[in-house]
Amino acid sequence: MDLTPYQLDFILQKTGAKSATAEQSVQTLWSGYGEITRFALQGCDRNSLIVKHIAPPLNAHHPRGWNTNLSHERKLKSYQVEINWYRNWSKLCSKSSYVPQCFGITSKKGEILILLEDLDAIGFDSRFNTLNQENLQACLRWLAHFHACFMQHEPIGLWPVGTYWHLDTRPEEWDAMEDSPLKKAAKEINAKLNQCQFKTIVHGDAKVANFCFSSNDNSVAAVDFQYAGGGCGMKDVAYFLGSCLSGTECDLYQDDYLNYYFSSLKKALAKAGNGVDCTAIENEWRQLYPLAWADFNRFLLGWSPNHKKLNRHSSNMTQLALQQLQKSLSKK
Repeated sequence: MDLTPYQLDFILQKTGAKSATAEQSVQTLWSGYGEITRFALQGCDRNSLIVKHIAPPLNAHHPRGWNTNLSHERKLKSYQVEINWYRNWSKLCSKSSYVPQCFGITSKKGEILILLEDLDAIGFDSRFNTLNQENLQACLRWLAHFHACFMQHEPIGLWPVGTYWHLDTRPEEWDAMEDSPLKKAAKEINAKLNQCQFKTIVHGDAKVANFCFSSNDNSVAAVDFQYAGGGCGMKDVAYFLGSCLSGTECDLYQDDYLNYYFSSLKKALAKAGNGVDCTAIENEWRQLYPLAWADFNRFLLGWSPNHKKLNRHSSNMTQLALQQLQKSLSKK
């Protein structure tokens, strides 16, 4: 990572370090919009720092060819949302929904630096592509506490409707879908999810890759809040389970993991003490769970119709959602 003298001075100023040296590239940002790098620090109270350097390219390259002005503007807004998340929201998270501490944010000449706590250095040093039951339950606990923390909060400065696949931000993918009952019902599914009584702030991209695991106490922390915003917590849960379980595993274990999530949510809501009706939330969100699956499937069918996540289970959940909509329409 090449930093300007101003950017390097900013890191030293915010950390109190005497020197900072790029040590390891953690990953590049989607479509070449920058890089995340671990910096070694000397002369301060911490040894390392994570720097998220956002530098939009003149010519973006999308892995699946979605190089449009709308895509570019959505990404730019997503980074502004993440800035707002770290400035105004992240400090509200508890240890049970741990997120990295932010030490500073600066923007100059179209480039952004976000200085973040190195989660590896505080024990969240494990990453997994596949999860065992304990790992998976730890992530569901994180989501439950996150949703409980922000239950009925207005997502000021975030996306009004969270998740990176939200219909209003993905008209091109909807246009690309083949004609189908799901395409026809997409707006109704979106409306049902958005009109739920109990809303929270959703992570918006709660996949396995965005969780960092502790090998000591089976806890997790989460990163990447570009698509945090308002909505039904089932969007996060359905997307997360689909990111770490095969279709067959979803068939076998989905109900058990949903039960575990709602049990964790009930405990988290009681701990938060905000007086909401836990039973009413569970009753509403369980009904919306198939719609959350169908909502994401709608995105995939336009964005990447041969994606491996489009399996028998996701198709069955979509059919359940369409049947629910049909029943609700017949009652009107």
